[in-house]
Amino acid sequence: MSALPQFPADRLIARADQVGSAASFVCAVHCASFPVLLALLPALGVSFLASELLERSFVLFATVLALSSLIAGYRRHGSLKALQVLVPGLALIWFGSFGPLHHDLIPHAVLMTVGGVLVAVSHLRNQRLSRRHVHGPACAH
Repeated sequence: MSALPQFPADRLIARADQVGSAASFVCAVHCASFPVLLALLPALGVSFLASELLERSFVLFATVLALSSLIAGYRRHGSLKALQVLVPGLALIWFGSFGPLHHDLIPHAVLMTVGGVLVAVSHLRNQRLSRRHVHGPACAH
């Protein structure tokens, strides 16, 4: 049985979700281990990884990647299930990065970790929904 042809946009959405979920999990691990890393970074000579600018830049990148990937996925499969996980994940990440708890080490790490995991799960959910959807006569778009 031959596989159904995959459109270039479908491959792009799938690749964006793969990159997004991997990056979000790495972010979550980074945030969870941040209190320990904060003490070790200067000794390792990589203290720039604790930079506020780097963190906020990554939050902006993750937001743009997630929104574009999940909105494109929604247009393809028509399900809000992935976006329902993404929105609280992004809210936690934005609150953790730009909110009043940003400089409180443990609350910041918790917010960023939980938010990163939710963003990663939303990418995985979007990937699964996109794989299940098949363009054909019953397709409504």
